[in-house]
Amino acid sequence: MSAHAATDMETLKLEAFFDGKVYAWGLFEARFGQLKREFQVEIDGRWDGSTLRLEEQFLYQDGARDRRVWTIRPQEDGRYVGHAADLTAEAEGVATGSRLNWRYRMRLQTGHGAIVVRFEDDFFLRPGEVMINRARVSKWGIRLGEVTLFFCPARNLTAPPFML
Repeated sequence: MSAHAATDMETLKLEAFFDGKVYAWGLFEARFGQLKREFQVEIDGRWDGSTLRLEEQFLYQDGARDRRVWTIRPQEDGRYVGHAADLTAEAEGVATGSRLNWRYRMRLQTGHGAIVVRFEDDFFLRPGEVMINRARVSKWGIRLGEVTLFFCPARNLTAPPFML
């Protein structure tokens, strides 16, 4: 385990986990379990002592690309607030032990224009400095589907798993 990560695997700190390059693999399943989209994410994280900046680059299996920049600030009592250009309001999260619940509303581009959806993410820090994320996606309280992501810091890999 690196000096960046928490020595106590029971404590999830985003600013420790995401400080540096992180790779992620994920998929989106529609509400009845149909696989809709697979993707990879390369994340460059920088912690400056007060703000975590995450620059995410997405590559989808169909060749489409996307980019998002998050700024996240830890608060007291394990709370976090975050911003990204495609959010409609501030994201809010609470870390308890090895779990973080993260909620936000995002404008997503579709083939029929933009829609605003709600994300409710649960991040779970696992042994070996791996993180699993399950995000429920809904609109007007109706579940649209789920995103599953697996994160691994580059500092734990002998070579990059992919290049974007």
